[in-house]
Amino acid sequence: MTDEEGKAENMFKNFGKRVDDFIEEFDEAGDRLRKEFREKYEELKVSAEKIKTETKNKDRWKEVEDSLKKAGEHLKEALDAAFRKKDTPK
Repeated sequence: MTDEEGKAENMFKNFGKRVDDFIEEFDEAGDRLRKEFREKYEELKVSAEKIKTETKNKDRWKEVEDSLKKAGEHLKEALDAAFRKKDTPK
C-alpha cells in the first residue's frame, strides 16, 4: 500500500504543478491581452481625435464654399445690373 500511496501522492503533486503552470500561463496571457487592449484603445483615441479634426476642417471648408457661392451670386447680380440694358427710352 505504501507504493500505491506514493504513486497517488506523485500523481497529485504532478497535477498540482500542472495547475500552477496553467494558472501562471493564464495570468501571463491576461497581462498580454490587457497590454494589447490598452495599446488598441490608445490607437482608437488617436484615430478619433484625427477624425474629429478632419470633420471640423470639412465643416469649415463647407462654410467657406457656401460663402464663396454667395459671393459669386452677388457678383453675378452686380454685373448683370451693371450691364443690363435699360428699358427706358432715350
